[in-house]
Amino acid sequence: MSITHLRQFKVADYAIFDFAASFIGMLLLSPLLSGLARRAGWQVPRMNWVYMALPLGIAAHLASGNLTPMTRDFMDPRSHYLVKAVVIGFLILGLRNIRRNKKQ
Repeated sequence: MSITHLRQFKVADYAIFDFAASFIGMLLLSPLLSGLARRAGWQVPRMNWVYMALPLGIAAHLASGNLTPMTRDFMDPRSHYLVKAVVIGFLILGLRNIRRNKKQ
């Protein structure tokens, strides 16, 4: 089974495999990322990293100049309002409950 085969299953022009890989990857990395945030003085719940997968992914693709279908649709000012709403909703959910550690 190849990656091409896995990516052929799509919903609204977006590969389901890409979403699953992003969310599962962020779920696996969340303990490490929360630990790094704790060292930097922030308390970030692990689930917040999963919510931030799409917004961070779009930001990373924009920074690298790699225009994926979702990045292109998100940046299109005239359409794809549902994509924009979902990504902004995930951004809001990802930024909730982030706290600055109290100084001791």
